[in-house]
Amino acid sequence: MAMTPRLELRQGTALVMTPQLQQAIKLLQLSNVELQEFVEGELERNPLLEREETSSDAKKESGEAQALEFESGMAPNEAALDVSVADMAPDLSANELAEAGAAPLTDWSKASSGKSFDDLPGIEETLASDLTLAEHLDAQLTEAGLGAVDRMIGGVLIDAVDDWGYMRADLRELADRIGAPAADVERVLAIMQGFEPTGVMARDIPECLALQLKERDRFDPAMEKLLADLDLLARGHMDRLMTICGVDREDLADMIAEVRALTPKPGAGFGGGVVQSVAPDVYVRQAPDGTWAVELNSETMPRVLMNQRYYATVSKTAKREEDKLFLSECAANASWLVKSLDQRAKTILKVAREIVRQQDGFFVHGVAHLRPLNLKTVASAIEMHESTVSRVTSNKYLSCARGMFELKYFFTASINSADGGEAHSAEAVRHQIKGLIDGETPAEILSDDRIVEILRDKGIDIARRTVAKYRESLRIPSSVERKRKMASGF
Repeated sequence: MAMTPRLELRQGTALVMTPQLQQAIKLLQLSNVELQEFVEGELERNPLLEREETSSDAKKESGEAQALEFESGMAPNEAALDVSVADMAPDLSANELAEAGAAPLTDWSKASSGKSFDDLPGIEETLASDLTLAEHLDAQLTEAGLGAVDRMIGGVLIDAVDDWGYMRADLRELADRIGAPAADVERVLAIMQGFEPTGVMARDIPECLALQLKERDRFDPAMEKLLADLDLLARGHMDRLMTICGVDREDLADMIAEVRALTPKPGAGFGGGVVQSVAPDVYVRQAPDGTWAVELNSETMPRVLMNQRYYATVSKTAKREEDKLFLSECAANASWLVKSLDQRAKTILKVAREIVRQQDGFFVHGVAHLRPLNLKTVASAIEMHESTVSRVTSNKYLSCARGMFELKYFFTASINSADGGEAHSAEAVRHQIKGLIDGETPAEILSDDRIVEILRDKGIDIARRTVAKYRESLRIPSSVERKRKMASGF
């Protein structure tokens, strides 16, 4: 077969990601702080953009117009939100974009302009920021293998830790606020008191020192009595301490030396960081008639508009082609940014409304009543792509009577029902496993296989490896180890 050159004409379709489409996608996943910084930069670059100044009355009316009340069991009204994000930017994965022949998605926010050496940032601006204690604890909480409810409780506990590493909140008040059993809060705190640095999240100095001594296997009854009477040590009442602890002077001196070698401020070695308060993107409140009202926080939504009068005036005086092209690009970018910001606000509100509708039990009864929820369920209900919901729920916060929570915390795993009924929340199953083990007797220690049988009798279809994973996440030893401990009396 001879090979000869030839010219063919083919018609096809390809997806091209323009900078404007990339910007629309990028705006969805920005936090409100990052969005403010982005808009400020656009205001400086684009002479046709200006900040919209509104009176307090206008803002109030706008907020009331955006507030949407609905019954917890009713489907949301879609009339006010008839524009979908897909109209601006189709939600496709990286592989799908590549197959469609689209250009790779580029983060234009990271593109740098040409600068001279004088314009480069100073060395103090390029130094990496110190890791804060909260960030260090949050990383360990993520790796601890806890369930969604326990992670939420842990996040609230981290917020109550001061710069020295001490837990300053009243646990019962905290439990009442988030609607969790006080025993669960105590249990999560006990787990987190095993985090590094040793002694962190203690409620007072004696507990902080006790945690460090326990790690060194030096916390005996005499040391426990010494820590309970640190005021006597501070006043130098050694004779009384010897009597209380039941030791002689030499032993007491060794104990005091051990205590002085400990760290009373375990969190002092971490950077304080820049205190950045988190502002909620969405407010949720219960109306007098029992419905839930969901509204955007207008303070975190930048308002910009295009100055049409200035554009018309400057366009008439522009003579050179490059000037006309520059004005045309500025007008297109300004118009697109205004549209993108409006679409972003509508999308956040739409997703938040569906989350509140799905998790109404949490807002009424507390954290123990979280239902199984994933991105696909929310995306199907509001007719959006899962990637859009993922972007919207990242770094977005919801404020309600129980506190402030990131939207992604309302997504929990589910366990299928053995009889084909409604799925069970993974958290509910985890609590059932804990309850079964707590009710064990020395005569009957439940193995993982036995727990699987009991749960399946209750209509929960679960595998043995899943039971083992949940048991380990609760820091519960195996049945063999539990039997050995009960036999030894410890």
